[in-house]
Amino acid sequence: MTEPPIIRFKDTQIELAHGAGGKASRRLVEGLIAPILGNPRLDDAALLGLGGLALAFTADSFVVKPLRFPGGSIGELAVNGTVNDLAVSGARPVALLSTLILEAGLPAQVLQEELEAIQRAAQAAGVQVVGGDTKVVEHGKADGLYISTSGIGLVDSRVNLAASSVRPGDLVLLSGPIGDHGVTILLARGELDLEASLESDTRSVWPLVEALIGVAAPGLRWMRDPTRGGVATALNELARETRLATRLYEDQIPIRDEVRGACEILGLDPLHIANEGQFIAIVAPEYAETALEAVRAVPGGAEARWVGEVVESPAGVVYSQTGYGSSRIVDMLVGDPLPRIC
Repeated sequence: MTEPPIIRFKDTQIELAHGAGGKASRRLVEGLIAPILGNPRLDDAALLGLGGLALAFTADSFVVKPLRFPGGSIGELAVNGTVNDLAVSGARPVALLSTLILEAGLPAQVLQEELEAIQRAAQAAGVQVVGGDTKVVEHGKADGLYISTSGIGLVDSRVNLAASSVRPGDLVLLSGPIGDHGVTILLARGELDLEASLESDTRSVWPLVEALIGVAAPGLRWMRDPTRGGVATALNELARETRLATRLYEDQIPIRDEVRGACEILGLDPLHIANEGQFIAIVAPEYAETALEAVRAVPGGAEARWVGEVVESPAGVVYSQTGYGSSRIVDMLVGDPLPRIC
């Protein structure tokens, strides 16, 4: 496999784009943070061996604005976002730590409601919140509440996920409709004069992943949850690492009408919009039928589809093909058109 090009960080200051999950984020992480800390891997979770156990360990932070939105809130998002990073690493989530950054003046009722949201989401995801930390900053310094989480999970011994295992002919499985979360946050901010009965897709994807592992573990190559930067960014990261191409079938990608309409108004591509309750899996073709059936049989997985395949060329490129045979390059953005969405 050809090594991807080395990225160097040359920016003189940090901008919002550096936290958006796109090219600017990758420049920051690969060009500055990872080289200094000596950690070249950029997976959703670190895999560790301890006392004969294979563990996945992850950390995440949540600065979503507004704190509450249709279908969820920052507390629920903090739990689901963390357990999903473990799930797509092939690990059953076990426990979380939660750190709260509180702004002076935050109503105690808001804090109580978010703590209750954390507890409900943790129970639904089958994990325990085993500890954490609390800090308070001056008024006007934290938009009310930020949450930072760490999570640990047990890696399923049947899976060995790695970009290096991806091969031409492998298929791209998408667990459900894309763009719901990002567009829901946009509408909740009142920045778009559009009425839509749309909710965030925030949820734990572990039940879906567990079912997939159960029937297709030997053919399960790679997984990601397409959060910041959406499906486009996740697949471009894979293409860059493997130097293979991904061909998407545009008419097979599930997108709700409300999401499509909002994106058309704003000139956005749904493939770039964040999701908080979906995952992408690369699966060997011989497991295609049983894999899709297993995911669709789980509550919340009925809209899962095969949306593309891995091909040899053009190397390192993601492109989308329409039903009419035309195609377009699907690149990752420099920043995010919808900042502060998680």
